[in-house]
Parts: sequence; C-alpha cells; structure tokens
Amino acid sequence: MSVSASRLAALTKGLQVQWQQTREYWNDAKAQEFEQRFLAELFSSVDKTVTVIEQLDKLILKIKSDCE
Repeated sequence: MSVSASRLAALTKGLQVQWQQTREYWNDAKAQEFEQRFLAELFSSVDKTVTVIEQLDKLILKIKSDCE
C-alpha cells in the first residue's frame, strides 16, 4: 500500500506543479474560483488520504507480524 500512497502523492505533486505553471497564464477570478472549488479540496483530501494509507500500511504490517 505504501507504493500506492507514494504514487498518489507524486501524481498530486505533479498536478500542483502543472497548476502553478497554468496560473502564470491564467490568473483571473475564474482561475481563483477553480482553484478554490476543486483543487484546494483535492490537495487537502489527497494529503489526508496518503496519511491514512500509511497508517493502514503500518497496521497491516503489525497484524501480519503478530500472526506469524
């Protein structure tokens, strides 16, 4: 699962970079609205999701270790 968390984090980071580049050319009220409505929540949710995936990965490893 940690591979999935890492991949999700990397893809999201790539999206953030692309968005910052886009904002250099698209810098009006609609761009700000788009960022607030969609991207801010997405980035926040992904951060939380990666944290939960990492916690689940640790828990699964502990359960596996306990069962051996």
